[in-house]
Amino acid sequence: MKEDIDKERQNCRLDGCLFFSITKLAREFSKLAENAFSKTGLSPSHAVLLYIINLKGSMQQKDVGELLHLTPSTITRLIDKLERKGYVAKQLEGKNVCLLSTEKGQSQQDLIIDAWNLLHKDYQDILTQEEMMQFLEMSGKLLEALTNKSE
Repeated sequence: MKEDIDKERQNCRLDGCLFFSITKLAREFSKLAENAFSKTGLSPSHAVLLYIINLKGSMQQKDVGELLHLTPSTITRLIDKLERKGYVAKQLEGKNVCLLSTEKGQSQQDLIIDAWNLLHKDYQDILTQEEMMQFLEMSGKLLEALTNKSE
C-alpha cells in the first residue's frame, strides 16, 4: 500500500504540471513586463488598461473587465488609480460606468507603446514567429475552454 502511494507521489511532478509551468512562466513574464513598463510610472496592468481606453476614447467598465478577464473589483481598483492620476475619467450612464480617456491619459500612449515594444523585444528572439503564434493559439484554446467550463 505504501509503495502505491509513493508511486503516485512520483507521478505528481511539478515540471510536468501545466498549472505550475504556466505559473512559473507568468512570474518570469511579470518581471519582464514590470521592467519594461517602469518608464511609464504604471504597472503593466494599469498601462494596458489605459492603452485600451485611450484607443477607444471611451469604454464601459464592464466591457474592459471582460476583455481583460478581470473581476469587477480588480477593474475598479485599477481604474481608481488611473482616475486619481488624472489619466481617465468616469461617467455614469444609468447603472453603467463609462471610462473616458483624458488628455493626460492620452499623453502616456507613446510611452506605453514604447514599453510594449520593449517587452516584445525581450522575448522575440526566444521563439520564432510561428512558435509564438502556436503558443498564442494553444493559450487561447485553453483559456476559452476553461472560461466556458467555469461558467
